[in-house]
Amino acid sequence: MSLCRFDIELAKEKKAVHIVGIDEAGRGPLAGPVTACAAFIPLHAYDKLDSIINDSKKLSPLKREKAFSFMLSCGVKFGFGWATAAEIDKTDILSAALNSMLQACNRLFICLKCLPELNFIPERTLVLIDGNHKMRNAGHIWQQELIGGDAKSAAVAAASIFAKVIRDRWMDLLSEKYPEYGFSKHKGYGTQEHIRAISSFGPCPEHRMTFAPLKTMFPSLSFKTNAGDNKMRARQSRNKKHKKECFQPELF
Repeated sequence: MSLCRFDIELAKEKKAVHIVGIDEAGRGPLAGPVTACAAFIPLHAYDKLDSIINDSKKLSPLKREKAFSFMLSCGVKFGFGWATAAEIDKTDILSAALNSMLQACNRLFICLKCLPELNFIPERTLVLIDGNHKMRNAGHIWQQELIGGDAKSAAVAAASIFAKVIRDRWMDLLSEKYPEYGFSKHKGYGTQEHIRAISSFGPCPEHRMTFAPLKTMFPSLSFKTNAGDNKMRARQSRNKKHKKECFQPELF
């Protein structure tokens, strides 16, 4: 079954008026934000997207960018959410990712309510969450977990592509701000090159200090999350030009 057909059949089965897909990008890296996207595909766009949309992990960066632009031209609507490295360190990566998903969903719902031709009904909109966790504090949202959703549902796949494209753009801008780390190459993941740069220059405010190996490399800079101490980093990086604020760029 195609990804688009999956959404259409599921909507019929659940008696949902609309389907929204949600996915995130950036749970595993040592640096940068976790981003999330909620995606709504208009019914008329499904046939156009069937041969293009796919799990973002299977697409090259160039193909993701092209797919993203094509989705926008077809009328696909997106909501965007994120959590910075500091927010991730204050809570945990799962909580940060789920909070980002809820941000994205709420922003998309606001957008869809502004489209009178859609006759958007939140209570009859089924939200598919990639993975095995539902969004927290979201009793107003009809949601369903979907393991491997980015390879099953067109709406989730669209969200996956968007979240990845936006995060990649964000890391490219961070690479301009902190060129010594090479963020544009590894997107914050723990490559050997990245670890060597951290060893040479110390961490910057975009690094997740509760993630291994950073928490053992720089224990005095880490959050004490187990003790419930959510104070911000007590010391600046050894690289004095780094500012404390996490970067939030213009992405569009």
